[in-house]
Formats: sequence, C-alpha cells, structure tokens
Amino acid sequence: MGINGEGIGYAERQVIFVPGALPGEQVVAEVVKVEQRHAVGKLIRVKQKSKDRVEPPCAVYDQCGGCTLQHMSYQAQLEMKRELVREPLSRYAGLKKPPVEPTVGMADPWGYRNKAQLPIVEHKGEVVVGLFQAGSHQIVDVSGCAVQHPMTNRIVQEVRDIAKELGISLYQEKVHKGELRTVVARVGFETGQCQLTLVTRTRELSRKNDLVKRIVERIPEITSIMQNVNPAKTSLIFGDETIPLWGTGDIQERLGDVQFSLSPRAFFQLNPEQTPKLYNLVADAAELTGKEVVVDAYCGVGTIGLWLAPKAKEVHGMDITPEAIADAKRNAKMSGVDNARFVVGAAEKILVDWMKQGLRPDVVVVDPPRTGLHQDLIEALLKTAPKRIVYVSCNPSTLGKDCGQLGKKYEIKKVTPVDMFPQTAHVECCSLLVRKDN
Repeated sequence: MGINGEGIGYAERQVIFVPGALPGEQVVAEVVKVEQRHAVGKLIRVKQKSKDRVEPPCAVYDQCGGCTLQHMSYQAQLEMKRELVREPLSRYAGLKKPPVEPTVGMADPWGYRNKAQLPIVEHKGEVVVGLFQAGSHQIVDVSGCAVQHPMTNRIVQEVRDIAKELGISLYQEKVHKGELRTVVARVGFETGQCQLTLVTRTRELSRKNDLVKRIVERIPEITSIMQNVNPAKTSLIFGDETIPLWGTGDIQERLGDVQFSLSPRAFFQLNPEQTPKLYNLVADAAELTGKEVVVDAYCGVGTIGLWLAPKAKEVHGMDITPEAIADAKRNAKMSGVDNARFVVGAAEKILVDWMKQGLRPDVVVVDPPRTGLHQDLIEALLKTAPKRIVYVSCNPSTLGKDCGQLGKKYEIKKVTPVDMFPQTAHVECCSLLVRKDN
C-alpha cells in the first residue's frame, strides 16, 4: 500500500499505483499516467479479491476522495497503518527493527469527526456543499458524510438549504466573485455545543439577518455563529478577520478534566474519542513525577500541555497563531492550571530564546504540522538535549527523517500509531526518544 492508500502492483516489471486496489489482489487497471519511476492506473475490475476487501457503505465513496480505505476491512486498515509508520523509520532512521507497536484503533470507526469545513457552490442549478473530486474542480455533495458527527452533517445541510431559499450570493472561484465560500461546522462531543462559521469573500453578506434568524430557528443547538472574511484568491479556508454574528464567540469542550474554549480558527483534534488515548500515550512516554520542566512545542490551544500540567513542575508552550495562544491561556484558567504559560512565536525561535534565558527542559513534546520539525528546532533540541523527546506526528515520512537526525543523540524507544482518521490513509503516532547518555 502507498501512503495515500493506493495499491502498489506490477505489470511487466513496471510499478503501478492503483487507487482502490489491495495487497494480494489481481486487478485489471487502465494506465492513466506514466511518471519516471512508476505509472498510475485506474481500477477497472478486481479479478482476484483480497480477504480484506469489503463493500464501501458510502454512496459517493469513489468520487469524493475523502475516505480512500472504505473498501478495506478495519482490522486490515490498522495493520496497514502500522506498516506505514514502520517503513520510513527503517528507511530514514536506519532502524532494522523499528519498535512500532500495534495501531490503537476504535470500537466504532464511524461518525468520529467533530468538524466539517466544506465549500458551498452552485452546481447545475443546485446549491451543493461538498468536496472537490480528486484531480478536478467537480464538486461532490458530502453533506451526509459517514465519518462526520451527525450534528455537523445536520448543520451543513440546513445552511445549504437556507442559502438556497434566501438566494445567498455564492463564491465563484474562476471569476473571484460572490460572497459565501465555505461552511465550517464544529461540535463539542462532551458539551454538545455547536459552532458555525460562515467564510465569506466580502465583509458584506447579503440577507445576513434573515440567514442567522433561520439558522437559529432550525438548529436550536447552535451556540455560536461567526463570520470569517477571506478576500484572497487562495485555497486557504480562513482569512484574518472574524466577526461575531450571534451567540458566543467560542464553544466549550472537555477532554478528561481539562476544559477548552475553541475559537473558529483554533486547532483542536478532530477525533475526540481517540484524542485522550493519544494524550495518555504522551503522558506515559513523558514519565512525569512532578519535578519536570516540560516544553510543549506547536502547542495550539494547549491540549497536550494542559493534559500534562498536573504531573509536571511547569509547562511552557508556544505556537505561531495568536488566537490559539489566547485560547490556551483561557483554557488553563478554566481548568485551574496555574503552572503553565503560553506565548506566541515559532517553536524554533522561542526555544532558542528560552535556552539563552537559562531554561533547561527535562521533556520536550513536539506536535508539528505534516512538514515535520523545522531544521532550526532540530538543532535546538540537539543542543538543549532534554532527557526525553515525545514526538507526536501526523506524517510518518517526516517523522522518519526527523528521527534520523535526532538519532545522533537519541534512541527511539517506542512508537505507537493511533488511528485518528479511520477509513483514510492518515495515521498519527506517539514516539518516545530518550537521550543516549541517560
């Protein structure tokens, strides 16, 4: 299997990537693209099926490109994700037998996403909220998505219908005109609070008052309605300005004993059922006794740092998003945590500054974006040399490459994959790196 969930096979010694094919299968595929080292095939039919093949329950599974593994049994998905983590650690970190544990899965791998962010467009006379089909600008209606929480689906469907009823001006990407461009719905699994953010091209939104009134009437569970203005011709969803339209600015959520206040742009794990499992793995790896100084790099709204704070001497977190840091500070106050501080800034710069001020962390937790650790941060970690690094990764390739560099001073003790996104090829994992001279 490839990193995007495609099957990798051979025809006359030519490597061919075939989305929808599984290991052990013999398939008929049409070659649609030829690259220097491989070709890409379109699955025509399966001649010899894998025992792991199942019937995808989603009607638009083969169109939207969101869940690429619905045709694979869940147990096989978990085994595949363990292999996806093991392979780059072997290749880039030089580990003959990477210490990768079995993937931590879900009892029910459906309806787990707490947030939907979908473009809203007019297509063939209909208002559609969905995803763009892979490799095209053809929109696929996914307003009833099987991996979304039922409440986010309901919010999206109601907004779609109300926008059509009121004749709201919708964004047209080709000509960069129109108003409403994206619908973002978020639900608190523990609190039940719901947040709707309408992303617009312009600050003006036609029939705004009628739109808000109908949303509140039809979705009484709504807690917060916000407008985010993104005037740029870009694929980025959010702009810099956010305007309250109705209700509270933030919604509340809980993870264990920690309270979180979430603004529209704040990052928060999308799978609340798996998140405590991941954070407990982080806590186990950190082995805190109450005497340790912890640095939480890429801290977001403070989720990991606040999870660890009760067992640490002090926690220091940083993130480049000001709204996230404001949320982190508020979350610490709401949760009664007084031994954590959060600052705005890039992890690679802030850690170096803290080192100059005399801070010497015992444990550093990193949870970087898919691009992995900034090179300056890797060098800072090697210079600071904390006893333990706990690396939370959403990209096995960059994890492997970063561990290859950190391996100069650290031994990779354990890596545990966690299935945060069932039915997709994405996998997160928690890795423990211990300084070699400990």
